[in-house]
Amino acid sequence: MFSHIVLGSNDIEKSKRFYDATLGALGSGPAFSDDKGRLIYMHNGSSLLITKPIDGQAATHANGGTIGFAVQDAAQADAWHAAGVANGGVSIEDAPGVREGPMGSLYLAYLRDPDGNKLCALHQIPQ
Repeated sequence: MFSHIVLGSNDIEKSKRFYDATLGALGSGPAFSDDKGRLIYMHNGSSLLITKPIDGQAATHANGGTIGFAVQDAAQADAWHAAGVANGGVSIEDAPGVREGPMGSLYLAYLRDPDGNKLCALHQIPQ
């Protein structure tokens, strides 16, 4: 459904350390930069770009917004979460674990990136 996601950052180098680590835990390679200094991650047909805002204003996170990353299993979610915490992210919500809901059993792990964006690693547990 999505072709790409773009997030603003106030510190591109801090974001690179964080996203190289967390996306690396999901099997992605490190970012490459374009001529505008944007970080570009490409993996499994999707793209994530990290950039200073074009309007020159400070980057801010979305209130109520969450970006979800599909993971293979609980171990990969835990590796993603640990990589994020070790590289400037903040663990939020409940500790990584199983949550029951209308979509069945989900293994979820939540972080805020160095700019405050809310991220989630999600594994749908087979019924």
